[in-house]
Amino acid sequence: MTKRRIDIGLLYSRQGSYSLISEACRSGALSAIAQINADPGIDLCFVPVERDPEGNVDLYGPLCEDILNQGARHVIGCVTSWSRKEVIPTLERHGATLWYAVPYEGFEASDHVVYTHACPNQHLLPLLDWVMPAHGRRAYLTGSNYIWGWEMNRLARERITQAGGEILGERYLPIGSRDVARMIEEIRATRPDFVMNALIGPSSYEFLAAYAALGRQDADFAAARRPVLSCNMTECELPAIGPAAEGLVAAGPYFRGVAGWPDGGRFGSSHEAAAHVAVCELARLLAHRPGAETLPLSQLLEGAGGIIDPGTHHTALPVLIARVEQGAFRLIHRRAAVQGDPYLTRQAPPAAVLRLVQ
Repeated sequence: MTKRRIDIGLLYSRQGSYSLISEACRSGALSAIAQINADPGIDLCFVPVERDPEGNVDLYGPLCEDILNQGARHVIGCVTSWSRKEVIPTLERHGATLWYAVPYEGFEASDHVVYTHACPNQHLLPLLDWVMPAHGRRAYLTGSNYIWGWEMNRLARERITQAGGEILGERYLPIGSRDVARMIEEIRATRPDFVMNALIGPSSYEFLAAYAALGRQDADFAAARRPVLSCNMTECELPAIGPAAEGLVAAGPYFRGVAGWPDGGRFGSSHEAAAHVAVCELARLLAHRPGAETLPLSQLLEGAGGIIDPGTHHTALPVLIARVEQGAFRLIHRRAAVQGDPYLTRQAPPAAVLRLVQ
């Protein structure tokens, strides 16, 4: 079979505060490209057109433009919501599509983006509904000072107060800042039942190290008693954190080795898995459809079936909650697949019961 050559963009920063996540996504995308290109039953091969913004948000738009000017109409990329929103106007001008493979804060359903990782009804809300009955309803909120931190904590405030809880403090850091001392002192003074951590990169690593140190000084802050929660922490960042990650509780659609994910759960993290699935789903949509790569996303999805909701461009994903134990995530709760609901029009009431994994 003669394979059609189709350019596919890769837009990930290999430097900067979130480079570990970028590398995981990039690895997942490249492994899927290699898999598609080697499959004799698929009549296409992907040719990567790669650009590296080097952690500079101002470069995302121009580099996305460069990728599209090379002929690609589909781009796998971006980690932060800031960078995603930077490229959407460029995608709109070119009639192109971004495949976004990291968790985000919801309240978006762009005609030019496919979201293959989780949104709040698939991570934040189930996580809060698990922690409040188990640990209490008094929370402290942290976040990086941009859209992810702002929106995640806004939703957390709403969910916690709706359940009769209380927000004891809320503080933000610039992306990359390690100045966590004031947060730790406020947590020490207020003694919340749990901490919702929406920091990213080195800010989060520094916070977890300081919180672990607080737990060693005062056993009342041991992770088993007053846990730190995350909706974006995965295995790809655990080596950067080390023992300070012990006891961290995270929500996501996949953790290493958990069954039920495509390709048998062989991925290193959910970032890698979601990027891999993005490429494979794109290949399925384009296979044996010459010229389909130039179609608008709505036409590409029309009547195609598959995992993408044609209305919101989100995917149905399992809801998993896991705790770091001896350097690895161990599954503690799970739900079956939940359809992404970016505007929370179908959200469940607080404190929904999750099934315990024995």
